[in-house]
Amino acid sequence: MSAVRYQVHAAVAEITLEHPPVNALTEEMVGQLLDALQRAAADAGVRAVVLASAVPRRFCAGLDLQALNAAPPEKIHALLDKLYTALCDAQFRLGKPSIAAVAGAARGGGMTLAISCDMLVAGRSATFGYPEIDVGLLPAIHFTHLPRIVGRHRAFDLLFTGRSFGAAEAMGLGIVSRVVDDDLVLQEARSIAQRLAGKAPSAMRIGRMAFLRAIDNDTRRGVAAAVETFCAIATSGDGREGVAAFCEKRQPVWPQPQSISDPPETRADA
Repeated sequence: MSAVRYQVHAAVAEITLEHPPVNALTEEMVGQLLDALQRAAADAGVRAVVLASAVPRRFCAGLDLQALNAAPPEKIHALLDKLYTALCDAQFRLGKPSIAAVAGAARGGGMTLAISCDMLVAGRSATFGYPEIDVGLLPAIHFTHLPRIVGRHRAFDLLFTGRSFGAAEAMGLGIVSRVVDDDLVLQEARSIAQRLAGKAPSAMRIGRMAFLRAIDNDTRRGVAAAVETFCAIATSGDGREGVAAFCEKRQPVWPQPQSISDPPETRADA
């Protein structure tokens, strides 16, 4: 059964996440999302894309930790390669603007889906967060772009406390483009998409590509490194214990830290 619905209305492709109860991401679901983005990219009749959720009060909770629990390293790598690298590439090559409609909670991998879009419309009661640290994981892809959006110190706060924050704060930080009443989120995203779809298609395609290249700042290279960072921590003692504790609904018991060296690229004298 598909967890991603694809429909086209008046030159706008709507890609809708539909995997109750919280749209938790599996490798298969991410694959379906990538297929939908590639379908939109290949359709000359599609001029804009809206990414939304059919699950009430949930945009996407992030990775399916039940599926991640005890998964072999190669499965974790395959999932993250799709969620990080392939999603970044699919959005980069989309050739038309994309708008995320967030009417509910976006966490972890759900933040990755939302911020991969060119614009983000949020409901007033929408909430956001990077809770990976609480289960011994790291939101590694967000290390690449978030400090550039919100600044180093605020990014560290969000990424390493794991706290959730509301739409008003997200708007103030520059993560969200617009905030509207909860029942108007999809309508607003559709309205923006229709407006963008009415622009000259060549100007939009070439201009969007030039814009993405101008702001890249080695982002795509950073995304590839983020896959390795996430996989390294996910297969560590901390990662395994944190995910297992979450699945078993208990407090994690973190392993005794081992004496380790910093990765060469992060040493002060590198």
